[in-house]
Amino acid sequence: VTMTKKLLIAGMILLAVALVALAADAVTGKWVSETQGRDGTPRQTTYDLKADGAKLTGTATGGMGGGGGAPAPAQISNGKVDGNNVTFEVTRDFGGNSMTMKYVGVVSGSDMKLTITMPGFNGGDPRVTEATAKKQ
Repeated sequence: VTMTKKLLIAGMILLAVALVALAADAVTGKWVSETQGRDGTPRQTTYDLKADGAKLTGTATGGMGGGGGAPAPAQISNGKVDGNNVTFEVTRDFGGNSMTMKYVGVVSGSDMKLTITMPGFNGGDPRVTEATAKKQ
């Protein structure tokens, strides 16, 4: 009985390791989403993500309006992967003012549904945007 129990535990550990590896593969890669800007202009954002176990790192490029072209890639912080769920933050600086956007996503095949929360301007209510990123 103890040998069977040991094999069962070893099998469960291997299955857990395999599931974490599959989740990392599902998240890791380049993702592109398009959202509507406040002025109605579509804005494209590219996410280069790398999952390492429960840790998520990478960059986000584009997505913000304003003159001068697309902003430089911004590092992702506080990134986490939990199965098909991801969370991360992106902080950008605008003329000495920083803004942190919070992302919550669910990966399903080659789609990642994102909920993006931006802080309100001048203490106003946060703005929440939905987007679907496609794996490239």
